Amino acid sequence: GTGKTKVLTTRLAYILATGKAQPWNCLVVTFTNRAAREMKERVQKMIGDVANSVWLGTFHSVCVKILRNHAELVGLHSNFTILSEDDQKRVIKQISEAEGIDDKIQNEYKENVLTHLYKKYQERLLELNCVDFGDILLYALNILLSNPDVLDKYQSKFKYIMVDEYQDTNVTQYLFLRLLSQKSRNLCCVGDDDQSIYSWRGAEIENILRFEKDFNDAQTI
Repeated sequence: GTGKTKVLTTRLAYILATGKAQPWNCLVVTFTNRAAREMKERVQKMIGDVANSVWLGTFHSVCVKILRNHAELVGLHSNFTILSEDDQKRVIKQISEAEGIDDKIQNEYKENVLTHLYKKYQERLLELNCVDFGDILLYALNILLSNPDVLDKYQSKFKYIMVDEYQDTNVTQYLFLRLLSQKSRNLCCVGDDDQSIYSWRGAEIENILRFEKDFNDAQTI
């Protein structure tokens, strides 16, 4: 309730209203679909439908967009399907049965079995032209890391990158943002280190605490 998101949306509206960048040169990332919707609605009220051309969404929706554009680089087709949790369980069960793996196996060799199972699971998803929720960010990051031409394209495209609730970013999201902002050096994050609530899913509060160290020309407001 301190106005962090308002700062971000007003900044975006200002950048677009003053012609500092075209809408498609702005990337705005947040954590929930609800937050993304609210941000888009706020910007639309300020500057109209031009806001619809901004890359504004969750980390996953932005990465899905990149992945659909370059799916073949990771062995997928652009019309890949995103599996639900139930679908994931079904695929794992099918592989376990086919491989003769008992889900009540003892701890001694469970690690090796799980590694084998995960490898088979990933192979099966590629065969089915599917990804699961966790793969989306990893695939997008892999595309950027392994293809300098693609990375250069997105680095040149996004002149302004803005992130809401930066304290909730995990390692993959941090690397994704860092890669994309290397050319423009224009990364604006809002966050509150007292509000980090996602450590259980990999959020690294250190990302916000060391921001000024990571970007030594950063300005803190």
